[in-house]
Amino acid sequence: MSSSKSQVCYADAARLYCIIFLVLIVLLGSFTNNEYLIKKMNPEVGNACDEIYVVEEGETLHTISDKCGDPFILEENPHIHDPDDVFPGLVIKITPSGVRN
Repeated sequence: MSSSKSQVCYADAARLYCIIFLVLIVLLGSFTNNEYLIKKMNPEVGNACDEIYVVEEGETLHTISDKCGDPFILEENPHIHDPDDVFPGLVIKITPSGVRN
């Protein structure tokens, strides 16, 4: 009989610790920077780029936009007349979406 009582006691303690752990996770999640977490989980998305970016071999405006987090590259670079005519060495201005007003 006492073995049964100790098993119930351990189960109650384990349940309590799990509840406390889950509450802590929820609280910590509400205080963290979500953009930081997204970058940590997927380092290819939204990496910070310098304001002046030099196109590398094989890059497109779409891949640069994804890499740098700037969906308006074409609008900010009036010297690019054809979005398909992007070549290595082309210099473009980058403004990450989080910096916009």
